[in-house]
Amino acid sequence: MKKKKGSWIGYVAPYLLILVIVVAITLLFNNNSYGSSQHSDVAWGEIIVTHRDADGNEVNDYEKSFLWNQKIESLQVTRYNEGKLTIAGYYLANDAQNREIRYSFTSSGLLTEANLSYIDTIVKTRTTDNGTLYYTNQNYAIINAYESNGFMDWLPTIIFFVLGIGAIIFIFSRLNASVNRSNNTALDFNKSRARREEVTNVHFDDVAGCDEEKAEMIELVDYLRNPGKYSKFGAKLPKGVLLVGPPGTGKTLLAKAVAGEARVPFYSISGSDFVEMFVGVGAGRVRDMFKKAKQNTPCLIFIDEIDAVGRQRGAGMGGGNDEREQTLNQLLVEMDGFSDNLGIIVIAATNREDVLDPALLRAGRFDRQITVNLPDKQGREEILKVHARNKTISPTVNFKAIAERTVGYSGADLANVLNEAAILAVRENKKEISTKEIDEAIDRQFAGPAKKSKKMSERERQIDAYHEAGHAIIGLKLDGSDVVRKVTIIPRGNTGGHVLMTPQDDYFLMTKTQLLAKIAGLLGGRSSEEIFFSDITTGAHQDIESATRIARLMVTQYGMSSLGPIQYERDQGSVFLGRDYNNTQKNFSNQVAFEVDQEVRKIIDEAHEKALEIIRKYKEDVELIAKALLEKETLNAEDISYLIENRHLPLDETEQETKVEPIETSKEPVQEEPKEESSGENKN
Repeated sequence: MKKKKGSWIGYVAPYLLILVIVVAITLLFNNNSYGSSQHSDVAWGEIIVTHRDADGNEVNDYEKSFLWNQKIESLQVTRYNEGKLTIAGYYLANDAQNREIRYSFTSSGLLTEANLSYIDTIVKTRTTDNGTLYYTNQNYAIINAYESNGFMDWLPTIIFFVLGIGAIIFIFSRLNASVNRSNNTALDFNKSRARREEVTNVHFDDVAGCDEEKAEMIELVDYLRNPGKYSKFGAKLPKGVLLVGPPGTGKTLLAKAVAGEARVPFYSISGSDFVEMFVGVGAGRVRDMFKKAKQNTPCLIFIDEIDAVGRQRGAGMGGGNDEREQTLNQLLVEMDGFSDNLGIIVIAATNREDVLDPALLRAGRFDRQITVNLPDKQGREEILKVHARNKTISPTVNFKAIAERTVGYSGADLANVLNEAAILAVRENKKEISTKEIDEAIDRQFAGPAKKSKKMSERERQIDAYHEAGHAIIGLKLDGSDVVRKVTIIPRGNTGGHVLMTPQDDYFLMTKTQLLAKIAGLLGGRSSEEIFFSDITTGAHQDIESATRIARLMVTQYGMSSLGPIQYERDQGSVFLGRDYNNTQKNFSNQVAFEVDQEVRKIIDEAHEKALEIIRKYKEDVELIAKALLEKETLNAEDISYLIENRHLPLDETEQETKVEPIETSKEPVQEEPKEESSGENKN
């Protein structure tokens, strides 16, 4: 286990402690000032007290002396060669509030035999209450100011010498440690960055929504556990498995589950860990990684985001990257070169298989390519149940209904939805996660958090309501449209509202009818604005963008126009990912480009007319939905069905029944029943 590096405080603290101790000792030996917060200067006449008798002789009054009457704690008498005598010390006395305070005192006089004798007599005569001498060696000292003390004279030199030696040792130890770290770093620079995991807590039970992919991976686990079962049929261990799929579909989780089930050493590394600025470093790390793996066979090597090192050689601007290409060459050799890697399985994950080098994808290197797609409805339900294990979920939550609302969500998206729902439940101090929090989490991920503080004028709210109602009525009345799940005019992100529409069942193919219905649904909001307000707003710009993109794909790539089944455009990757300079490759002349534009315009115009036709025919239903949105702001599928059937919203327990009266408008006849319907989409 690698030791953590200590902070600079940990290195400096011992030296600071030594310095403090030395300074304290120095001050202790040199403290002759007896400084105190309370200090008084005592007159020499209070120290040496005398009077004259009847004969005129001078008599000493010892008991009237300051040294006799006060509670002296310590006393020091200092003799100076200049004939000066100094007395200093500490005594205790009561202040004005009768509190005992410690004072320091000093007094100076002449250095005479009489004064020394006077003080000596007091020291030898004054006794305590129990008869012992008051002044002892512990609280009385007489010194000569000019006497030499050998230890005190040499103490400063000793202190500076010790500190100097300590500083030198400290500096050289740090330099030595730095040099050692530099040497170790230089030696480890070419070492593999792969992290070995002996035990992982992820198993196949923790992976849901990809049963076919798990079946392929379970076979690898069985091979590692029982190689004899396959060797009798001549089956060899596959050298590599490439997991391909959109982000968040569980590729990394699936690789961890293989390691957890196989119970073999598991080395994990990212493709970016191989590539450095110095040429040859990545190749060295690849060699070191496979060297360690060969010493611990059987084992698994997992390379995440392999496209960082496995891109096509010699592609992109500048012709490629020498360091990355050398690393890729070494990886190709290690996987299928001159030596066999028996017992080593390499699992790699990427969502950009289109930029990988063909030599990396051939059989013998990555023998299996497993596509991990977005989960279907049943898979989404299972994923939700897996991520709900460690959360307090209300029994009323219907995961099947949530799975129907989350079409196109990956496993990571679903995990994030439940996590956001848990955060919302905590924010509202609830005891469990209910459907309300999950619905709000889906809306937050779909369009951002609700902007409740955003104030819209009443006219803007009406335009918004009729816009969303136009989307919804196309989804309800046009064949081929997705199911309307929710309509709201609550602002979120850059949108003033949105219509959530998902297919009734998951599908892998889309028909021309469905695409036309989707375009008509996208234009439903714009069409509603034209009919009810005789004006248009900027709110439909994202709808128009999406509709135009779908129409152009129908003409140029899907062959769903009068131009025939011809592919006129083909998507290209970024030049930095090993592709051409243009994102889209165009294989047609200027005349064909003009015809493509005409076909796109024709599809858009027909869808627009279809949307206008349906909204005019069901004008009262649009008004009904719009009024309900202005009242309630959000309608779910059940509310809309009840509203269309009963012409008013379902009653709440705390509300009285109120009917929404439709606005009287002139009805324009529709010559024929609509054959196609469209789906509502987001509105900005």
